[in-house]
Amino acid sequence: MKSKIILSAVMAAIVLLGCGRDSGASNSDKGFELSNYPVTPNLSQELKNSLAYMGNEERLAYDVYLNLYNYHSKNSNIEIKQLYNIATNSESRHISIVQDIVKRYNLNVSDLSNVDETIVSKNNMSSENMPSGVYDIQKIQELYDTLYAKGTVSQQDALEVGCMVEVTDVDDLDKYITKADNANAIDIVAAFKVLRSGSYNHYWAFDKGLKNIGVANGCCSLGDTYCHSEYPQNKQGSQEGKRHNGNGNGNRNRNGS
Repeated sequence: MKSKIILSAVMAAIVLLGCGRDSGASNSDKGFELSNYPVTPNLSQELKNSLAYMGNEERLAYDVYLNLYNYHSKNSNIEIKQLYNIATNSESRHISIVQDIVKRYNLNVSDLSNVDETIVSKNNMSSENMPSGVYDIQKIQELYDTLYAKGTVSQQDALEVGCMVEVTDVDDLDKYITKADNANAIDIVAAFKVLRSGSYNHYWAFDKGLKNIGVANGCCSLGDTYCHSEYPQNKQGSQEGKRHNGNGNGNRNRNGS
């Protein structure tokens, strides 16, 4: 049974048919069309692996946000709206963007060297139908397990997990954008910049969520690693907390946790 779960999760890690546009995606997501960019000839092994890695990492964001939202809704009677809205409105679209690139290059098992075991499926699988919380890159699996455990402790911890995920995402995307730019992989650069723009917006949404429950320093309360005042806050980004938050606050229990 365990092997079947692992295989199902691996099949979902990278799928070759996109799951379509998310009607609730942010403006930066909606404006992206992969067909507007040329195919990169002789895609390097490093860039192929970057697609596998970011596909898993975007799935992690979707899974941990939605699973923590459901956990607190059920067990603490708290709706942390940032988690639900970012997962369903943006992260599902980010998964689709990576899927579209994987489809473009028709990747299969022989093209990937950074996964523990993999089956590349040609199923049209949407984010909500992917096996949740199981990944074929061990580093991603360990990160998910750690973040989910932290996020179940309290509302503050769940919002802090959001800060941690988005900073991790930006750091990885910065690295892969540089590598793609050096290889003149214009399509991958453009796609990863869309993902990074979303991460900036989500970071500020979680920062605002923490401040709304009394954590004065927001994401910076986690220390220098997660304190990034330099992240862009454009007109859309400055409104992200309010948009993802509904009324600007998740429903809090009587202890304010």
